[in-house]
Amino acid sequence: MKTSSPGPLAGMAALLFASSFPAPVLAQPAAPAFAAIFSDHAVLQRGEPLSVWGTASPGQVVTVRLAGKAVEGRADADGRWRAALPAMAAGGPHTLSVAAAGSGAAAESTRSDIMIGDVYLCSGQSNMAYPARLSTGAWSDFPANPDLRFVNVQLVSEAAVQHDLKRPVEWKVISPKTAGEASAACYYMARALQQRQKVAVGFISSSWGGTTIQGWIGASSLKTLPAYAKGIAALADMASTPSRAMADEARRHEQWWDAHDPQAKAQRAWSSPAFDDSAWPSMTPKGSWKDAGIAALADFDGAAWFRTSVVLGEAQAQAANAVQLGPIDTYDSTWVNGVRVGGGSTAWVWRDYAVPRGVFKAGRNVIAVHVLGGGAGGGLTGQPEQRGIRTADGQVIALSGPWKYQPGLRARGLSILPAPWDVPTSLANLHNAMIAPLAGYKFKLAAWYQGESNTGAPQEYETLLALLMADWRKTFGQPELPFLVVQLSAFGSVATNPGPSNWAQLREAQARVVRNDRHAALVVSIDVGDRTDVHPAQKAVVGERLARAARALAYGEAIAPGGPEAAEVTRAGDDLVVKFRNAGGGLRSYSAGQAIGFETCTGALCQYAPALAQGDTVTLKGANQPGATHVRYAWADAPYVNLFSAEDLPAAPFEMAIK
Repeated sequence: MKTSSPGPLAGMAALLFASSFPAPVLAQPAAPAFAAIFSDHAVLQRGEPLSVWGTASPGQVVTVRLAGKAVEGRADADGRWRAALPAMAAGGPHTLSVAAAGSGAAAESTRSDIMIGDVYLCSGQSNMAYPARLSTGAWSDFPANPDLRFVNVQLVSEAAVQHDLKRPVEWKVISPKTAGEASAACYYMARALQQRQKVAVGFISSSWGGTTIQGWIGASSLKTLPAYAKGIAALADMASTPSRAMADEARRHEQWWDAHDPQAKAQRAWSSPAFDDSAWPSMTPKGSWKDAGIAALADFDGAAWFRTSVVLGEAQAQAANAVQLGPIDTYDSTWVNGVRVGGGSTAWVWRDYAVPRGVFKAGRNVIAVHVLGGGAGGGLTGQPEQRGIRTADGQVIALSGPWKYQPGLRARGLSILPAPWDVPTSLANLHNAMIAPLAGYKFKLAAWYQGESNTGAPQEYETLLALLMADWRKTFGQPELPFLVVQLSAFGSVATNPGPSNWAQLREAQARVVRNDRHAALVVSIDVGDRTDVHPAQKAVVGERLARAARALAYGEAIAPGGPEAAEVTRAGDDLVVKFRNAGGGLRSYSAGQAIGFETCTGALCQYAPALAQGDTVTLKGANQPGATHVRYAWADAPYVNLFSAEDLPAAPFEMAIK
């Protein structure tokens, strides 16, 4: 059969028909994204090659532009890219952009008002986190300054190293409205340095109140210490196989209870939703069990069980993903429907436990808590409104009703070793989530204000602090990164006679680490502490002393980084003579004709010694007694001190052998 080609009219009709429909639109690639730390108003370190990173489609080539410079990077198989920009001089504001190579503006991400200047990293526990709005004099002390910016890293704990911050952060320009939420010590330091350097200054605060130093050290470093190898291995298991790690932790707790409580195996059924607790008495916990007005608990020390139930609908059960119980004193194990979901070991820490999908059920759900009481009275010590079941969409289903309870083992002085992922005593978790994601960001200096939570083991702190400093320098690729260490302030009991002090020992550990590190400086704060408050408000003084130390250490000014430090103790007839360095124009003893707080020791036996300050020496009159071995100064939790330099800087506490 013969076919014929269409005529001209038929061809025209086909063309018109085709043109009445739009051509298919090809999908545009998603814009590459910056890592969370790169927000509008960020400050990048001058004079250092700059690393910028983020995410894009796997294999995608990206172009990064800043201040007239353009470089390329390629996303790896996991969709992570990193690009290296050359070192730049201080200046700005600039626009930072990243685009998929060869794409249009639709595939570009930008950050505006980017400054090149100096960047400081500030970290530690609550005294570094202490907000500027609470500091002495804060009500009139926050002038706007477009060249001073800050960012607060959100509190996150992770068992595995993170490549990016898990929660969004935002760089903020200092103003009367924003400055109050900045770290006070870091703000006052940064402000003083910015005024002197006349460049943009940014500071990153990555701190968590109450935490021990072990949580801030990377796992690869911490596991080199034999005492932590097992905990780091368990943490790695938690990162790779959480269900197995939680099961191992549950078994560890069972073994501990079996070893300490003859009824432990029988009571194990009390965590089950099938257990009949109808014969148990009820209470609505509102503080410690000793203060509950219940005779059986008024003088009770030991362990007790608490159980409650809540009915969930199908949608609620599907969405429920956590249980929050407020603070518990002190050690707890918590189960939901017979599944152990967590435990804690610090009385003031709120219990907030993730619950695996499928554990909550439609209908009745049972929450059981086994509590070993501690120093704050024992039990679920928070308020009813602090307890609830959280859902994925942000709702909280209240657990404000009564709980069944049953006292168990009577005991005092028992403690349970916490899991290595439990904040505030975790291992490496905070480094994983709040330090490691910053790797590549360059810093002019790091300031460390921590140690209060490690005073229970001050001898170990010297090793841990040196390890942290080395670990961070490795993390950031800055082997000579300057470290400013704030020495612990005065807090706690005053001394009427010489004696041991863990706080003094930890201060000495901090001082020894700094003396052995030519890229570190000590900032003394002994005189601005508060013996009744672990959070002294005189943060402006601390910040200004940090700035002075930075001027000497990080900026190379020809000044002493701090105040007087004992250099040697020698014998001179009947006297002992303490020679100081950094006396700053001569020593002064405020409000007295002699310096107070000096002790001479014969082995472990110490006694106060009268001390006369003159020039750069302090003479301990008549202290060169037979057998005298060493001298101590300000050796107490909360010592009173009056020895200063002419520059109004306090002498550092010390313990030193006599030559």
